[in-house]
Amino acid sequence: MAKIAKDHVVALDYKLHLGDGKIIDQSEEGEPLLYLHGGGQIVPGLERQLEGLDAGHSGQFVVSPKEGYGEHDPRGVQVVPISSFPPGAEVKAGMEFLAEGPDGGAIPVNVKEVKGDRVVIDLNHPLAGKTLHFDITVRAVRKATAEELEHGHVHGEGGEHP
Repeated sequence: MAKIAKDHVVALDYKLHLGDGKIIDQSEEGEPLLYLHGGGQIVPGLERQLEGLDAGHSGQFVVSPKEGYGEHDPRGVQVVPISSFPPGAEVKAGMEFLAEGPDGGAIPVNVKEVKGDRVVIDLNHPLAGKTLHFDITVRAVRKATAEELEHGHVHGEGGEHP
């Protein structure tokens, strides 16, 4: 039986909470999360703790902010003009927008507060600074195919992209 290791495909059921038991994210019933172990597709602290487990293992795992989404960086909280947002957009606290980063990639921007023509935004991940609590059941472990390794992600049954 295969154990979770680098270059293996892992299927797992998970529930995520912040220590209060209130679920903030979870896999869908009958649709486990599939990821390529060692590919940086899940938070590093969880990936490290899953190493060596096999199918059928269930457990609770705690991931520190440092090994999760990082510490909250106060430099990520900024004030920008409302004109930075798409014309006609109704900008309200709690909304999330995607902005273009320096490398052209998308960066999530969380709106914290609107003050007239100024908007307080937070560029930190919403879970930055939070201790993550995962309830996990490993459903399956298998070696990744050469094509999955080449592409850097899991393919579904028949080789299609999920």
